Amino acid sequence: MSRVNDGKQLTIQAGESTFERLPLKTKLITQEDDIAEVAREFALPFLQQGDILFISEKAVACSQGRAIPMAEIKPRPLAKFLTRFVYKSPYGIGLGIPETMEMALRECGVLRILFAAGISAVGKLLGKRGWFYKVAGYRAESIDGPTPNTIPPYNNYVVLGPLKPDETAQRIADTIGFACAIVDINDLTGKTLGASAGVDKELVAASLKDNPLGQSRQQTPMGILRRQ
Repeated sequence: MSRVNDGKQLTIQAGESTFERLPLKTKLITQEDDIAEVAREFALPFLQQGDILFISEKAVACSQGRAIPMAEIKPRPLAKFLTRFVYKSPYGIGLGIPETMEMALRECGVLRILFAAGISAVGKLLGKRGWFYKVAGYRAESIDGPTPNTIPPYNNYVVLGPLKPDETAQRIADTIGFACAIVDINDLTGKTLGASAGVDKELVAASLKDNPLGQSRQQTPMGILRRQ
């Protein structure tokens, strides 16, 4: 089991409970891997009764073949145009480059993205942010662009959101015999995209809000959530 990632705390208070977050180092996960078998190999030896295994949505998506090399994405003019209006977050590229916007158009459809952009424009006039993703949905919000700190080769890939996150989490749980959650977390927000039966999605998201995982040199795309 890996030590706590740099700058992160082992424990956190969420709701009325205190949780330990124990990052797990794994192999580089690719589309050649079955994510449930990765969990069996790298997580199962450390799991205890009552634990929840949480896995980065990016790791799950990579195992599903949802990572696309930047060189293979040819943005259309509309994608290049729309990126001009995207809020540039310090926590990630999001849809701020033509390649990620192109994938959002493919994932969500042109009409939905245009409608979301229109709603976002209204929100900006009112001093509100985040309306774009509320309309576009999690498939747009989950798209990750390449960053220098991402472990190679994914520092040159666009990674889409995982398919069927609830079903995937349940399959992993059935394989390892422990509860599982698939999470989309960064240093700004956290969300539980999918979970096996009986998992409190909001509590999991709250317990991971400071993003204890590390997917660059730490290579810890999954971890154990343990109630103290």
